[in-house]
Amino acid sequence: MIYIDFSVEPRDCSSYSQYIDRVQSGINFDLAEAYPECGLDQSRATWDLLTDIFQKTDDKFIFVIDEWDTVFHLPYITEEEKQSYLRFLRSLLKGQVYAELAYMTGILPIAKYSDGSEINMFLEYNMATSERFSEYFGFLDFEVDGIYHIYQQTVKNARITREELAGWYDGYQTAAGSRIYNPRSVVCALTDNQLRNYWTSSGTYDSIFHYIKDRITDMQDDLALLVSGEAVPADIQEYAAASMRLSTKDEIYSALVVYGLLTYEDGCVFIPNRELMESYFYLLPGTQVGRCADPGIKDRQHAGRGNPPD
Repeated sequence: MIYIDFSVEPRDCSSYSQYIDRVQSGINFDLAEAYPECGLDQSRATWDLLTDIFQKTDDKFIFVIDEWDTVFHLPYITEEEKQSYLRFLRSLLKGQVYAELAYMTGILPIAKYSDGSEINMFLEYNMATSERFSEYFGFLDFEVDGIYHIYQQTVKNARITREELAGWYDGYQTAAGSRIYNPRSVVCALTDNQLRNYWTSSGTYDSIFHYIKDRITDMQDDLALLVSGEAVPADIQEYAAASMRLSTKDEIYSALVVYGLLTYEDGCVFIPNRELMESYFYLLPGTQVGRCADPGIKDRQHAGRGNPPD
């Protein structure tokens, strides 16, 4: 298995070459250490080393890639370098005999960036519109029950009730019809023995909230409905979050769903729980823009094999 976390950057990184060289050099070093009998030259491309290993040992590899889309958020990466990154993924994974399985997570849809032949061999799953695997984007009720039981048995002066835990962190709706909890917040609340907003500040999420603030006149009625617990009709467009140039209400709502700031059900969006409700109150006229961040269930999951499916 080869694990790559693309959200980790080299020290003092300021260029794409530094960024991607760290990835290749790290994998090449590990391969040379794991297969000393193959006499690998670490200066060669990673896919060449993997091919050599397969030819000599018949070993295949499973790739687990986290935050695959980090490159698209880094300020020093140019548009041309983003295309180079896609070619890197293509060379590493597509059609390679050594690639048994590739599993990738990230926010942005792969299909948005693979209109050509770069990485079009993946099947894509997300919480809002894909039923398969949707239960794994957060904690289900029975899982929270188990964690809550441990909390009651181990925490002195346990103050959180099961109903309060649901009110604060439940409410996300999957395409399969399951209600799931924000896993990070559940764990933090029970660890701290305190119910509160466990979102941390993040520029990406703040930017989306600023889109709402800029359109407050158009969206004031919708916001009033949302913060009162009502649902608002919306046409969810999965690619809206990728563009980050949001010009319509539906595009804004689509981005909020993809980033976990709203949930989607039966053609409508709504605020899933009390934790997020607090952030939206700051968007009403006369208040400041709220700060928010990763709810822990934002990740889109991708699973693909070395060759495109038939």
